Amino acid sequence: MFVDTHCHLDFEQFDLDRKEVIQRAKQEGIDYLINIGSSLWGSKRSLELAGEYDFIFATVGFHPHEADNFDEGIREDLYNLAKRSKVVAIGEIGLDYLKGYSSKENQNRTFISLIELAQELELPLVLHCRQAQSDIIEILRKKKAERVVMHCFSGDEKFLDTCLEMGFFVSFTCNITYKNAHSLREVLKRVPLERLMLETDAPFLPPQEFRGKRNEPAYLKFLAQDIARLKGLTLEEVGRVTTHNAKIFFNLK
Repeated sequence: MFVDTHCHLDFEQFDLDRKEVIQRAKQEGIDYLINIGSSLWGSKRSLELAGEYDFIFATVGFHPHEADNFDEGIREDLYNLAKRSKVVAIGEIGLDYLKGYSSKENQNRTFISLIELAQELELPLVLHCRQAQSDIIEILRKKKAERVVMHCFSGDEKFLDTCLEMGFFVSFTCNITYKNAHSLREVLKRVPLERLMLETDAPFLPPQEFRGKRNEPAYLKFLAQDIARLKGLTLEEVGRVTTHNAKIFFNLK
């Protein structure tokens, strides 16, 4: 049993074969898919997918790249969506100072507003962080955020230690299989299995065997196999514990 805790099956890369992609995931032992909303439209589409399949759940979010466009009307729409059944978290939200598509001021404003929305609805947070570690930690501490997963973890050991000290979960993607991902694999080794979750971030970051191609949830086992090897565990142990973590974090039924 595995859970892909972060994929974007609503994206256009899956428009031609979405049903087949979902079927392949199920055939490969992916028992739950968390489809992540990263825009207002994407959040709506995530909910539609969750309504079509009993093993797909949705999140509602607004990516930091789009923060310049965030306003109270969008927040109200996201709030109403997030109250729907099968919404299991608020995300993908966070800070991204690497790309700089939106101003830092607007990213921070949007991030704080959506943390507060999650707290109003008692939902966990799925976070995106790129070159904004100090600011994201400062905001999370001020807002007393507790139920958090740092998606597609890319920070250093210091940032990891801070996240673990604050009780957060972390998730890694198939980029740990890349030949040059030595430092990322060393960071992963430090994560206790009981604080780890698995994700593909599909259609992005396919495993080494499929570099240059579209990623999909069926490839989650490549990630799980590498984690088992790095930690000296069986594939079954990795699947069992990370699935338990995901079910508790997202309150999956």
